[in-house]
Amino acid sequence: MILHQLQNFLSPPSLNDMKMTLISSVCVYCGSRFGASENYSTVARELGHALAGQKIDVVYGGGAVGLMGVVARAAKEAGGRVTGIIPDHLYKREVGLEGLDELLVVDTMHIRKAEMVARSDAFIILPGGIGTLDEMMEILTWRQLELHDKQVILVDVDGYWQPIARLFDHVIAAGFLQAQAHDYYTIVPDVKGALAALGIPNS
Repeated sequence: MILHQLQNFLSPPSLNDMKMTLISSVCVYCGSRFGASENYSTVARELGHALAGQKIDVVYGGGAVGLMGVVARAAKEAGGRVTGIIPDHLYKREVGLEGLDELLVVDTMHIRKAEMVARSDAFIILPGGIGTLDEMMEILTWRQLELHDKQVILVDVDGYWQPIARLFDHVIAAGFLQAQAHDYYTIVPDVKGALAALGIPNS
């Protein structure tokens, strides 16, 4: 039932019929905290500026705090368009960032994530906590289930995603995941690498 509802919501074409499309919006998953390294905020700021500079809309979780707030503010500072999508209970806790082009307050986390997917042409994932890991695993699961065929890019700030890469290798070796799963995501070292992975010229 849930899978059927997701298919109806996203209405994806057959993967065989999909063609490369111009990237006009990118969903950014990242932490609602700043993390222990200043490099996390530095890269988040670079990403916001870079996407705005390429006229790519940013779709994110709507919060004003942590790396989420850094990405959104940076994109706005650089003249970009930013859409925030946040569930009501987190809006009351985190306070949605003011000054966005659109702030959508929804009823549940499930609706939030489905809206973020539907509004985005690709996904870039920065360091984050359990919530970010949940979003990453779900978007990769949806890719495996052929609910989308959009790029998922992990920006490996200070090697943050290396343990995840090793975990996927372990799960594949243990026989619970096909080796094809490596094609579901790309790990890049920096923002320049993320843009390159999307086929976007980095001016």
